[in-house]
Amino acid sequence: MKHIPTTLLVTGAAGFIGSNFVHYWLSQYPGESIVALDALTYAGNRANLTSVENNPAFTFVHGDIIDTPLITQLLKDEQINTIVHFAAESHVDRSIHGPDAFLKTNIEGTHSLLKAAKTIWLDTGVKKHRFHHVSTDEVYGTLSPDEPAFTEQHQYLPNSPYAASKASSDHIVRSYHHTYGLNTTISNCSNNYGSYQFPEKLIPLIIANILDGKALPIYGDGKQIRDWLYVDDHNRGIDLIIRKGRVDNTYNIGGDNEWTNIDIVKRTCGLLDDRFEASEKMAARFPKAPQNSGKKAESLITYVDDRLGHDRRYAINASKISTELGYEPLESFETGIRKTIDWYLANEEWWRRIMDGSYREWILQNYCD
Repeated sequence: MKHIPTTLLVTGAAGFIGSNFVHYWLSQYPGESIVALDALTYAGNRANLTSVENNPAFTFVHGDIIDTPLITQLLKDEQINTIVHFAAESHVDRSIHGPDAFLKTNIEGTHSLLKAAKTIWLDTGVKKHRFHHVSTDEVYGTLSPDEPAFTEQHQYLPNSPYAASKASSDHIVRSYHHTYGLNTTISNCSNNYGSYQFPEKLIPLIIANILDGKALPIYGDGKQIRDWLYVDDHNRGIDLIIRKGRVDNTYNIGGDNEWTNIDIVKRTCGLLDDRFEASEKMAARFPKAPQNSGKKAESLITYVDDRLGHDRRYAINASKISTELGYEPLESFETGIRKTIDWYLANEEWWRRIMDGSYREWILQNYCD
């Protein structure tokens, strides 16, 4: 299908998936305009967008999706016809200990965007528009080891404040199509990994902790199962939905890569052991790593009390997006995890600034809005 030019507002554009999407889109569709919006809270990192700052098709706006007048003005002034909504509080542990922020950002923030879109697009008769909402497989709840993977018809059964807030936002997006006629689509994706992921999440945390010789905390028995999706495979799926997806439809995007958490950790350990064995420079760069004292990375594994309400298994059935839109992930977990490790080794300064807290000061010094 011929690509129809779009002018995008990407929310959460300085976060993990949002920044990867910005890089992906500008490389795939040079010259198409992107307005990148981010509140730059703890997980939003302006440095994620450094390489596109001088691209004439790129504009960064420091702002909050809760600010409906700001969103309304951006849609009007920039003639936005497509919103790709990534902005969300997304860490389950944080939602357990502080759910208020999740309800505000994920529910109220999504509604703020929808209100602005209705005002600019529907109330003024803009027919060509799309509101794409990025959600999660966690809205479906948990699966037993033998149950079939989640389809788009699976009942919503969220088990954490994070999942409940995302489920609520999904329903609000759907209601704006059925009540007002807004052109909406939703995608529910499995666990993403790749470059620029904030190092509170499993894979970047494990990589950083191994390199610094710190404990690798594993919840419970570590046999929780997740379907892992390389971030650019996720972006390819969203691209297809924006261009070819049917309005008022939900599409599951998965990687067909089910792994237990403990196996993810052990595979990452093994790959980093291989890096130390292959290069003497690794020892000099990372003197605290266990490999320097003749130990394997797995020696750092430490089992801790399980997370409250921890879902046992997520699995995505992506047959709908595959059949209707021709989607197919390009990365296996083996190829994707190697690319991810390569990126974190090549971008040590990036994750160290985050983990020691200095990146906020660095961002303020380098990007004064």
